[in-house]
Amino acid sequence: MRSILIFSYAFSGWAIFLLLFLYWLGFLTNFAVPKSVDSGVVLPWEIAILINILLVLLFGLQHSLMARPWFKKWLTKSVPEPLERSTYVHFSNLALALLFVLWQPIPIVIWDTQNLLLRGVLYGICLLGGFTVVLTSFLINHFDLFGLRQAWLYLRGKPYKNLRFTKPGPYKWVRHPLYVGWLLTMWATPNMTVGHLFFAAAFTSYI
Repeated sequence: MRSILIFSYAFSGWAIFLLLFLYWLGFLTNFAVPKSVDSGVVLPWEIAILINILLVLLFGLQHSLMARPWFKKWLTKSVPEPLERSTYVHFSNLALALLFVLWQPIPIVIWDTQNLLLRGVLYGICLLGGFTVVLTSFLINHFDLFGLRQAWLYLRGKPYKNLRFTKPGPYKWVRHPLYVGWLLTMWATPNMTVGHLFFAAAFTSYI
């Protein structure tokens, strides 16, 4: 029963991330989501910038702090070791969801491409970035990255072993092709506002 609960916890974190990843694409393209990077009540730009800075800092702090070896060691004193990575994923999901919900638009237009062909190309590049994120995550073991492998091995009563470090496919030529995918999703847009630019620049700096 304990092992099933552990796997369910890990699986839910992974499933929620997949939904948030799809939301990420809709958020940045202003498509099919209730709250996007450019939607919502418009506050004075100074207040909007301050709120957005705090949201990015919260996201970055959570990601950086929980990735530290000393934090992992402290966490596993109260969380079963097979759930350490899954717990990181759950908190990352929470930080990302808060960012989506609380993000403040700054709808000052920097560029707005009306050419249908160019718009299609830019949206295509954005989707290519999303595909790159998914593909490259599988090349470095997607399920280990999201804590599912750890929980699955525990469910089957097998010890966890670190995977051998390799550089498959694009990792031979680009250090972090997964990050390249994220960058494409943020920057390839036919409609760039100050709010979108701030989002892209802030996350580019973090990456």
